[in-house]
Amino acid sequence: MIVHKIHLPHSKNSAESETVTLPLPHRAIISTAQHVGAVCTPTVKVGDRVKIGDVIADSDAVMSAPVHASISGTVSEFTEVLHISGRNMPAIVIESDGLGEISGDIKPPVINSREDFLDAVRRSGSIGLGGAGFPTSMKLGFDPKEKQPDKLIINGAECEPYITSDYRCFIEEGEKVLDGALQIMKYLDIPECIIGIEDNKPKAIAKMRELCASHPNVTIFPLKSSYPQGAEKTLIYSTTKRVVKEGTLPIACGCIVINSSTCAFISDYLKTGMPLVSRRITVDGNIVKKPANFIAAVGMSIGEIVYYAELCAEPDRIILGGPMMGACAFELDYPLSKTNNAVLLFNNSPVYKPTACIRCGRCVRACSMGLMPTAIETAFDLRDAKKLDALNVNLCVNCGACSFVCPAKRNLAEKNQLAKAFLREQANSIKGA
Repeated sequence: MIVHKIHLPHSKNSAESETVTLPLPHRAIISTAQHVGAVCTPTVKVGDRVKIGDVIADSDAVMSAPVHASISGTVSEFTEVLHISGRNMPAIVIESDGLGEISGDIKPPVINSREDFLDAVRRSGSIGLGGAGFPTSMKLGFDPKEKQPDKLIINGAECEPYITSDYRCFIEEGEKVLDGALQIMKYLDIPECIIGIEDNKPKAIAKMRELCASHPNVTIFPLKSSYPQGAEKTLIYSTTKRVVKEGTLPIACGCIVINSSTCAFISDYLKTGMPLVSRRITVDGNIVKKPANFIAAVGMSIGEIVYYAELCAEPDRIILGGPMMGACAFELDYPLSKTNNAVLLFNNSPVYKPTACIRCGRCVRACSMGLMPTAIETAFDLRDAKKLDALNVNLCVNCGACSFVCPAKRNLAEKNQLAKAFLREQANSIKGA
């Protein structure tokens, strides 16, 4: 397998800024769609008083995680929030009482078995904090009789420009990252752990090597600084030389991949019982005076968060996540979700007009999965499902490298995602026929 890659400007302006915990907001707008999978159903009604850590929405679906109140106060209304998928999702509005009271249900979970551990992870509301938002309990809830993984891989690559939230987690909470990994290994009977960190983060590598010195089954793996090094399939190949085949999950090749910040959260939850009600978020961009990392309550508005980083101009582009894989927000009133690891704000953003493909092949050389983006674009424009399937479009990891390198500024990454959605629609229509 040949892993193609590109090199991006790092722009890690907030890397050495210690994380600041922000005051609780006066209002929290908490979406019930905080993860990949089933949208949760509210368990509260207007007028209910809630405290920090109370469950306010949940689902019986396996692919889900409960949603908790991030502030204490009163449920004032139900509204809708525009989701990254482009659909409006239900949301719960809580007006703060200013007390910041903790729920009486908050206490460390009692764990005596694998089942207890998985139940605790689910009740914590844990999801992938690297941005993917996959419910952690689903990822860890494999059937050992079918496939028992032998490697736990901690994803600390953080290869997108600007974002430093995972880096600060290593520097400030490296002990928690290690403890979370050890707990997962213990209860899921995984013998080996690999912590992958890009080699442009020497302080994080040194810190974790020191912490892991007495744990021979935990290896710190310096990754070459390239993009998309943090993509799950790329990370697995870089650290183990194993290939995740199309249509299969990492566990099929004996691996479980967990984000470093997710690991730290699991450690915290097992000790305190406080569910996922806040997260670390990077604020940066060309109009940000003080690039920084903050701990902010889920549901706090992006505008309130970036206020503490001080803007020098009005943004014309707001990106939730990194510049390569993030999604644009329309306004600063957008509420922080569990999956938001960064907000980037720019002014005078360039607008490109696509021109004709010049057949240079740069997109093919840049694709980490060895795909042919221009051929996929043509097949999608023709709505040729058979051709798209033959071109393995579902292997696309949505890294955006093809669009980044294209001299014609064609929207190749966007077409890849539209093509994948088109194939899903075709498959569903055949099933329903």
